[in-house]
Amino acid sequence: MKKILKLVTLGILILGLVFAIGCGGDKAATGGDEGAATDGGNESKVYKVGTDAAYAPFESVSPSGEIEGFDIDVVSAIAEEEGIEVEFINTAWDGIIASLVQSKNDILVSALTITEERKQEVDFSDPYFESTNYIAVPKDSGINSLADLEGKTVSVQQGTTGDIALTEFLGENYDGIKRFKGTPEAFLELKNGKVDAAVADSGVVMEYVKNNPDQNLKYVVDEKFPKENYGIAVRKGDAELLNKINSGLQKIQENGKYDQIYEKWFGAKPE
Repeated sequence: MKKILKLVTLGILILGLVFAIGCGGDKAATGGDEGAATDGGNESKVYKVGTDAAYAPFESVSPSGEIEGFDIDVVSAIAEEEGIEVEFINTAWDGIIASLVQSKNDILVSALTITEERKQEVDFSDPYFESTNYIAVPKDSGINSLADLEGKTVSVQQGTTGDIALTEFLGENYDGIKRFKGTPEAFLELKNGKVDAAVADSGVVMEYVKNNPDQNLKYVVDEKFPKENYGIAVRKGDAELLNKINSGLQKIQENGKYDQIYEKWFGAKPE
């Protein structure tokens, strides 16, 4: 009888040990999964920054394939000041705001002028660059003002403030405005002699004229083009990210980094 009791007791102990090992194994597996989830949760977020990298010197693709430019350096400096990580995504202009609204990107920086219409879709940072529109024409052209574009053919990137200004000045039904998906295509049309002029943001026109001396171009300044301010855009209501961007922007403006970036791309900043 005692022998039987011993065997029963031993059996119970063995079963208990197996059960404990089994539970311990499950717990260890669960603990491993929980640890991975926690580690993943602690990983810093990489913010995707949409930019139409065909708008030098603000954003373009270098010969090595890297996205570079004034806007890129500004956002990179802001990110460094605020301790956040960013990744620049080359995004077509005609879908750039939609990419933010649909959460494909978290931030936009693309020489994006702050307008009341765009404010309905995105939230803008404080202004970081003042611009206007210039007209690129051949040096021997008789075009010296916005008024001289009447009766002429003009190329422009569709949906830009240059497009808006031309439409307002020349009329919605004016058939001399040739609209393109990108500014490079608008400039190519001018180079090939298929239009009389091209309109784009001042910094972009100056950069193109300077870098293409063989085309014998000049740029025309007209005060009728309104002054514009560029802003960095985030999704509506993303106050936390917007505050970080504004904070970082203020820091680089105060510590001199902004002026260094400006000089790198445009020369000494005017007083």
